Amino acid sequence: MIERRALVVEVDAATQVGLLGSLQARGYQCLIVSSSEEALEALADGSFSVTLVDLSSNDSDPDELIQRLKRHGRNSGPIIALADHRDNGHYTVPLEVDAVLTKPLSLDELQQAMEKFVRPQPEALGSASEQMGGRLRREMELWCSPKMLEASQILREAARVDVTVLVTGETGTGKELIAHAIHHFSSRRAGPFVKVNCAAMPRELLESELFGYERGAFTGAHKLKIGKFEAAHRGTIFLDEIGDLHPALQAKLLHVLQDGEFSRIGAKSTLSVDVRVLAATNQDLERAVAEGRFREDLYYRLNVIHVFVPPLRERASEIAPLAKYFVERYAKLYRRDRFTIPESVMERLTRLRYPGNVRELENLIKRMIVLDDPFLTRSPLPEGDGDGARPEPPSTVAPELSLKDIGRRAAQAAERLAIAKMLEQTGWNRVRAARALRISYRALLYKIKQAGLDVERSSARPAS
Repeated sequence: MIERRALVVEVDAATQVGLLGSLQARGYQCLIVSSSEEALEALADGSFSVTLVDLSSNDSDPDELIQRLKRHGRNSGPIIALADHRDNGHYTVPLEVDAVLTKPLSLDELQQAMEKFVRPQPEALGSASEQMGGRLRREMELWCSPKMLEASQILREAARVDVTVLVTGETGTGKELIAHAIHHFSSRRAGPFVKVNCAAMPRELLESELFGYERGAFTGAHKLKIGKFEAAHRGTIFLDEIGDLHPALQAKLLHVLQDGEFSRIGAKSTLSVDVRVLAATNQDLERAVAEGRFREDLYYRLNVIHVFVPPLRERASEIAPLAKYFVERYAKLYRRDRFTIPESVMERLTRLRYPGNVRELENLIKRMIVLDDPFLTRSPLPEGDGDGARPEPPSTVAPELSLKDIGRRAAQAAERLAIAKMLEQTGWNRVRAARALRISYRALLYKIKQAGLDVERSSARPAS
């Protein structure tokens, strides 16, 4: 059977188990993302046979989400929306989707929709595994520094054995890419890849996110919630920012690693899962162990194989190839196919220090492409570049923005400023900030990531 790819966007955990099981039984490799931004990046990397979106669990406007996928996601395949039964009538007409299925999900209806809208993948296109492998190999070909070549060799060896892997390095170096590569080159590549950011939410919310809960376990638990470990059954779970995991959850995670068993919150029985655990951190875990902030036994359980990702400033030879790769990738996504970086600008890019590492370079290239600004007249280099000088603008006048674009960017700038001030006032307590801003917690996390405030905060932290 030809292996196909399914993109799953914002599907709530209670629906994931049956959904993923049905898709995998039909030969689909599933990629689970939690926001429209992550979905668009996935679509920029390759094509999918089908995209499934849970409208009722997404904090953004459903119309806007689908329109963005339709407008930018030329590789999405047919889009199948999932909605609560009470919302189905509201969502069917305004959204440009191929099908709307109601929850609780009927696998028979899902199968009928797949047979109707998903076209068979031609043999000539190759399997999803081959496509994903090609993309990862392409990115890994850009690794030419000795330390990255060493990381590449270790991750390939790690992919062959089903053990835990700890990936370390500064923020923005590409630790998640390493995790994706290990999953893809492993025997679990047909199973789900589930990412959890351990620093993105308070302990109580993170515990329910990881392990789920029974109906009635606490006030507000109106229905059963399936946790991420269950959703990752027969696949891989990637625990990002593991150094920020609460001590109580460290003990529960250790139990899962030892026995493959855990209990949902409020449950009387245990569950068994077949999950490979990959973890990443930008912290010095040995120091955290010495200071009593991280369990020593958990550290050694996680650190069976260690992959270190060096900062971009220590692999300057990769800056130009990475910049060209990001231009190729995002110029297509943002429909600026003729965009190129002048040699004089490229030379300056190679002299930056990049405290935000590869992510900072990637975001800089994105700004250049979106603003159609190859000479950096409106997207200037960050402070601290090689000689402190600024590139001379070209003699031609840059095209003006439309009033609509100006208004949108002004609104985005004002929103970013308001969120940044509130986070500063609350000491980066995201729960309090969301409450004060009168938006949901998940919506705040999305906006923080969209505005790059998380990268900015990480870059501002003093080195350990």
